[in-house]
Amino acid sequence: MTNQPAKRKYSESVLPSLTLEEAQQLQFQFVESISKHFTGDQFLSLGDLGLGSRYQRPEQTEKAERVLADFFGAEAAALVRGAGTGAIRILLSVLLSPGDSMFIHKAPVYATTKETIRMLGIRTVAIDFNRLKEMEKALREDADCKVFYIQHARQQPSDTYHLQTVIETVKRIRPDLTVVVDDNYCVMKTYGIGVQCGADYSTFSGFKLMGPEGIGVILGKKEKIDLIHARNYSGGGQVQGFEAMELLRMMTLTPVLFAVQSKQVEEICRQLNEGAIEEVDCAYVVNAQSKNVIVELKEPIAPEVIKQSNRFGAATHPVGAESKYEILPLFYRVSGSFIEAEPRLKDYGIRINPMKSGAATVLRILKEAIHAAKESVHAAKK
Repeated sequence: MTNQPAKRKYSESVLPSLTLEEAQQLQFQFVESISKHFTGDQFLSLGDLGLGSRYQRPEQTEKAERVLADFFGAEAAALVRGAGTGAIRILLSVLLSPGDSMFIHKAPVYATTKETIRMLGIRTVAIDFNRLKEMEKALREDADCKVFYIQHARQQPSDTYHLQTVIETVKRIRPDLTVVVDDNYCVMKTYGIGVQCGADYSTFSGFKLMGPEGIGVILGKKEKIDLIHARNYSGGGQVQGFEAMELLRMMTLTPVLFAVQSKQVEEICRQLNEGAIEEVDCAYVVNAQSKNVIVELKEPIAPEVIKQSNRFGAATHPVGAESKYEILPLFYRVSGSFIEAEPRLKDYGIRINPMKSGAATVLRILKEAIHAAKESVHAAKK
């Protein structure tokens, strides 16, 4: 195996994952929160529809929001349409006006977040969250920014910042500054999300927690969440009761499933670095966006390997990146923000998420796909 010290440094960027035992306790805590807000009969109801209740949204949706706020220790919660992207857009639209400024991390911005910034007319000030002294200086010198925006999952391979440390630093220097965390890919997997670490708001996609398509979650201060509910008065804009109930049911299952998945990610990485597949140069675990194995090949055939992996039982495109539909392992290109940071990964890198499969299945598919890709490339050269 080729010595790859540059890749080993990425171990510092991996977010700690819950153990199986910790995930079980998180599941129990979630059910405890459900039991405090629903009677047995209510929870066995599929859910109501429309604006008929006193909350001007389905009553089961309001109860589900109370469960989420209670479980994550937030003042209030809102279920919205548009998944994680919609949650971010709706929240930023009530916190900022066109022309207002927002701190962001000095790194490639996730594609839909970049579009949200553009369409809302937000000015951004980029600072490196990995360098606390630089961040502190910017916080003291810039009094115009109204929001400090953090992506919990990594935006680039070299990220090492600690979420709680960043939030505590912001609040120590600028307690007036509203902290918003994009917690997509980290909920029910890591040791706390933004609001649990002192942020004012957390946003994430319920679809990435095996919930219904297009459901987003906003947690945080009651005043602005009440404003979100008031602005979303249209019946057609509501998350209906049956959707809210499905989200709660599926979220209950996610901590343990994600803990098992995390263990398989680490096992795949270990076996590849021990030489399980000769054509693999190195492998390393990253949070890009969810916890994955990045496999670097010795030859620039990654796109062809991904294409061939479909034949052998891998999914070659995401649905919701850990949605309820994603059972087969995902073999996919490295995320756009990671490629922007390291362009060579476009041809040499493969992002693998085992989803609900085991390490043995992933390694079997990868070996067969590499062999088929080499044959295909060789035939094309003739």
